[in-house]
Amino acid sequence: MRLLLHAVALGIAFAGSALPQPAEGWKLVFSDEFDKDGRPDPAKWTYETGFVRNQELQWYRPENAWCERGLLIIEGRRERLKNPNYIPGSKDWRTNREYAEYTSASVTTRGLHKWKYGRFEMRGRIDTRAGIWPAFWTLGAEGRWPANGEVDIMEYYRGMLLANLIWAGERRTRDITVRKPITSFEDPEWSSKFHVWRMDWDENRILITVDGLVLNDSDLNKTLNPDGTNPYRHAHYMILNLAIGGTAGGDPSDTKFPARFEVDYVRVYQKE
Repeated sequence: MRLLLHAVALGIAFAGSALPQPAEGWKLVFSDEFDKDGRPDPAKWTYETGFVRNQELQWYRPENAWCERGLLIIEGRRERLKNPNYIPGSKDWRTNREYAEYTSASVTTRGLHKWKYGRFEMRGRIDTRAGIWPAFWTLGAEGRWPANGEVDIMEYYRGMLLANLIWAGERRTRDITVRKPITSFEDPEWSSKFHVWRMDWDENRILITVDGLVLNDSDLNKTLNPDGTNPYRHAHYMILNLAIGGTAGGDPSDTKFPARFEVDYVRVYQKE
């Protein structure tokens, strides 16, 4: 019982467990426990499709995301899929590939749910092998990237766990980036375990943690776009995705597939 109470206090839950009571002064405004087998709840999630960003290798499609035994499964596969947007001789990476050699999924609350400030929490298990690039992140609901603002609550690639803020700069982007090697946890079983990532966000601060360990503590009075707007004082939506390869993800050619990003729950709290 003491262990369970401690886990609840830390915001840690087990698949199929009851929702914890939020800390005093907080209200649960969004949650998905992924307890119903099948497709993710269409009232909460929609999908990105195709080649989307970062010259990544995967073709995003809904078929690679489903709920099973209390978990959201996002699965990356090595399989060839014809690119319907292929244009021979194109210089655009989205259209000059006749085939995608990998498939995966990206689920998002875009167009369905967005929030300005709050506590964003995800309990999940990530694949940390070569070429795998899972992420739990937010984007500003208005405007274009990077001026709309990006927060990478959890991002992993090439042996590094990242916690980032990205916004517009005079030359494309500015950022506050924290990289923590997985080896620094000194736990050879770290990648096989579930962990809790959390962002606490208010008007002046974003604090990103994993299992209570602070990764990024950022002053939002300094995150101004060149036009003086602050993307972290506007509503954001969430994304959960598993990318493969691309500009940062590394080389997946020697990795055995499928690869999975497994999510126990996603919860958003706001101050009452």
